[in-house]
Amino acid sequence: MKVKRALISVSDKTNLVEFARGLSELGVEIVSTGGTAKALREAGVPVIYISEVTGFPEILGGRVKTLHPKVHGGILALRSEEHLNQLAEHNITPIDLVVVNLYPFRQTIARPGVTLTEAIENIDIGGPTMVRAAAKNHAYVGIVVNPNSYEQVLRTCRIRGSFLNSFVSNWPEKPLPIPPAMIQPLPII
Repeated sequence: MKVKRALISVSDKTNLVEFARGLSELGVEIVSTGGTAKALREAGVPVIYISEVTGFPEILGGRVKTLHPKVHGGILALRSEEHLNQLAEHNITPIDLVVVNLYPFRQTIARPGVTLTEAIENIDIGGPTMVRAAAKNHAYVGIVVNPNSYEQVLRTCRIRGSFLNSFVSNWPEKPLPIPPAMIQPLPII
């Protein structure tokens, strides 16, 4: 499946412009938020601001940007006739690629003198929600969370016309063992 629309919302803007420009050159429509959209616009990359998609402004100091049915419906929709009809009925465009990296919470709380307010504002809500939605619909939506993957994703899109399913196809048939570090409780700060 060809990537037609990508939602890009990143805190780490490493290689962002080159990646987004490459997607745009492949005909991918880019939707973005806040500082990410600003960086792309300043670099001359065509971008649709998230509020143009949702019909609703970012609110609460940027705490609510992507938590909207026009975003999550676009991510979660199967590409079945039933789901596509529902999207059309509600004027929602499918999102085929989610490019997100989360707020730098760990780096923020490691800074000397960080306040509780600063720490709290670096707890990401929308980013993990989009990643989880895309993961649930991985057959139709790609997820990129690491800027180090941008080059590989672009290369694969250029060669195959898409990168969806190119990584998932190597998923093992048997359950993956859960590393012990993943089942240990996290410390409460």
